[in-house]
This record gives sequence, C-alpha cells and structure tokens, in this order.
Amino acid sequence: MSRLRSRYIASPMPTTDLGRFPFGRPVLPVVQVDRSPKRVFVLGVYASAVHATWRAPDGRVRVRALAVASEPSIFWRGEGATDIIRSIDVPSQFGTLEPAATQFNGPSGIALDDCFLGPLGVARSAAWLCDLVPYSCVNPAQAAALAREYTPLVAEGLPAPSVGKVPNVLATAERRDEILAELEASEAELVVVLGDHPLRWFVSAFNADHRRRLADFGTTNGQYGRLHRLRIGSRERLLLPVAHPRQVARLGTHSGAWASLHEGWTRVVAPSLLERP
Repeated sequence: MSRLRSRYIASPMPTTDLGRFPFGRPVLPVVQVDRSPKRVFVLGVYASAVHATWRAPDGRVRVRALAVASEPSIFWRGEGATDIIRSIDVPSQFGTLEPAATQFNGPSGIALDDCFLGPLGVARSAAWLCDLVPYSCVNPAQAAALAREYTPLVAEGLPAPSVGKVPNVLATAERRDEILAELEASEAELVVVLGDHPLRWFVSAFNADHRRRLADFGTTNGQYGRLHRLRIGSRERLLLPVAHPRQVARLGTHSGAWASLHEGWTRVVAPSLLERP
C-alpha cells in the first residue's frame, strides 16, 4: 500500500453553484484528493465550515460562531483558521471577524483521529474520508443567527448569504452511486460509518435486513462497535458502525449513552479489533 501522505482540500472548482457564506465566500465541495488505495473508508454526514466570531464596530459580539468559509479539508482539524478568517474582507462599518473559540473549528476532525482512527491503530493517511453531503450546510442555529444579525444589514451593503439548509434527502440514488465509486476506488475492506445517517442513506441500500440505525446493531458494551460482514459493491467488506463524532466527543447536544459506550469501546475493543499492519 502507498505510503504517500494523504491530502484533503476544498475543491477550488465546484461544478455547480452551492451558494455563498456570509461576507461572500463561495461554498465549495470538500473531497478526498489523494486517490491512492487506503486501508479504511470513513463515511460521515456533511462537511463542516470555518467559524468566526463576528463583532460589531463597538465590540459587541453579534454572533459567537458564524460559518464564513468551507472547511479547507475533509474532517479538518482547525489548522489555519486565523489566516482564513483574516483573508475575508469585512467593511469596517459592519465590524470585524476573529477566530471563534477553538471548539468551533475542527472538532469533528480531532474526534475522528482521537476517538476512531487512533484507537484502531489507523493513520489518517491510510483512511479515505467521505461525507454523504460533500459541502457545508446551514443548520437551524446558524439560520437563526443570520436572520437576527446579518440579514437586516444586507440592505446596507452586506452580500446576501445563500448557504443551503441541510437537505431532507442526504443521499439520492445518484449520490449513493458516487459514494460507492469512491469506496471502490479506495480499495478499502473496512467501512467505518459515523452514526445513523450514513447507515440510513447509504449502507441500508446494501443491507438485506434493512438495519437503518446505529441502535439496530446493538446498544450494549458487548454489541457496540463490532465488525459486520456485508457485501457493498463489488465485494464483501467489513462494516464498522459507530456513533457520530458529536456523540463520542460530547460536542454540544449529545447522547451520554453513546458517549459512554464509545469510551468503553475505545479502551477495550478497538485496540484488538483490527490486525496491525
């Protein structure tokens, strides 16, 4: 297997208009760039974003963590957030942007390394990363903040944002085909799926018993985070269903039950789950 270090970037040439963030940055697709064979394929939900604290000219915090740019790498760890935010032009009459608190930039990427790949003994360079929705979306909290603080200033000259909401359908049949093509290209035998959504919108299409939620694979210490054989695409693979990084790293609203199960898995199960290279 190639020892080349993986690179992950936000594609500079989107094929369709995915919208624009507040202050004008385009929403870019975030994709796997290193196409060499990998040991593991990881499927998440949707790409994150670079978050900034937006202050009014008088120093008042308008929005504590506002999404202002596509994350520069899939499952980004937060590196370079300050430089990205400083490069965004904000007219002085609308205030200033500064990096949001560290927990808002890169937490899922850090959790991926620390809570999933690391315990399995898999380097990030040996993982092919993918999301159901390969670009940033606006969640309800972001939409509310924009409506409250940003939209009233569009009439005064701020560029109108057009980041799309999280879609109701996270993977169409066409998108599933695209994900399957990435999986085939990765040559990975192990498929790690993060939470309910990848199970529902991708794995269930190949699973004859139609298990669509993480809980369907078991909710006890003896069941959680085990390997399941499943034919996906051209061959049988090992499926590893685990909780989403938000749950296991206790990021914001989360389930303590899943977090506890995963902590036990990290200590007891993961170290011996895979053969070391």
